[in-house]
Amino acid sequence: MMRFGERLRMTVFGSSHGPEVGVEIEGVPAGVIVDLPAIQRQLDRRRPVGRRLATRRHEEDRLEIDRGLVDGISDGGPIRAHVANTDVRRAPYERLGDVPRPGHADYPARIRYGPTADLSGGGIFSGRMTVGLVIAGAIARGLLAGRGVDVLAVTRSIGPVEATWPAEAPLASLRDLAAGHEVESPDPAAAALMEAAIEAARREGDSLGGIVEIRADGLPVGLGEPFFDSVESELAHAYFSVPAVKGVEFGAGFAAARMRGSEHNDPFVWLDGRVRTTSNHAGGILGGLTTGMPLVARVAVKPTSSIARPQQSVDLATHRACTVTVTGRHDPCIVPRAVGVLENVTAFVLADLGFRGGWLP
Repeated sequence: MMRFGERLRMTVFGSSHGPEVGVEIEGVPAGVIVDLPAIQRQLDRRRPVGRRLATRRHEEDRLEIDRGLVDGISDGGPIRAHVANTDVRRAPYERLGDVPRPGHADYPARIRYGPTADLSGGGIFSGRMTVGLVIAGAIARGLLAGRGVDVLAVTRSIGPVEATWPAEAPLASLRDLAAGHEVESPDPAAAALMEAAIEAARREGDSLGGIVEIRADGLPVGLGEPFFDSVESELAHAYFSVPAVKGVEFGAGFAAARMRGSEHNDPFVWLDGRVRTTSNHAGGILGGLTTGMPLVARVAVKPTSSIARPQQSVDLATHRACTVTVTGRHDPCIVPRAVGVLENVTAFVLADLGFRGGWLP
């Protein structure tokens, strides 16, 4: 079941080359003004159209609201929304027949669902399914904005190229800088190198991965649930639901394993009438609850599995070794398009936790 959330719930539906992809959202109170142009802008961020370094699949991704809104205002019932799949080409996938593509879900999906499973374009395992995540997250970020919360994701690295920026940089400044580059990184020099690295990988029939950094400002103290439903647990659950995500860390993350407690602990201070910390190695989370400091997470995205180079595989019908060459339209690096997805996923999780803790009405 492709469902997530407790008080604010989403169910994604569709498939990469089916008629549509979308989401049903439950838990939005009646009377909420839903900014439809804002949702469309978020959908446009993940579209490949207009991106020099993305797939040539041309989908308009025009938002369609099927139910749940009356004149742009929620009626208290489930909100169903979708976009149509119009640029569908099944032939490249049908030619693969019984040969699973390395790096894809083809093999375990065939075992789980049988030989008739529709894996065109990745089927239900495709990044195309993130359309629903973006729609749900865009609605959630409107709820958060009303409480002064801002969420931003940017590209921290692609391949070997690492971006840097001041830890205290305002989100508005980072957002403006990132918007000026196709790779959505706020470091102009690094962004140029990232774009060159992606183009080089494309020319070589290969792909690249990278790291997306997410930050949320304006969160209250105490948001979240202890233990199984901690802020980290819920966010990690949602992040790992995004295809191609292979790692998640918060604050100092894995670097904390090389630090002493005296280095990693964030000292408390009284500043501007509230409790703050002089560092943020915890990433704004202690004991599964938010501390009021910026929430900081980083997500590792693997290289795109569909590459033009010949790869070793097996024919499931004959049990013989073979070579497969993946054709079709694919991104040489999906990190830039994953940025907006992860940003909106974060907003959805935080809004759900806000409802669960009574912070959102």
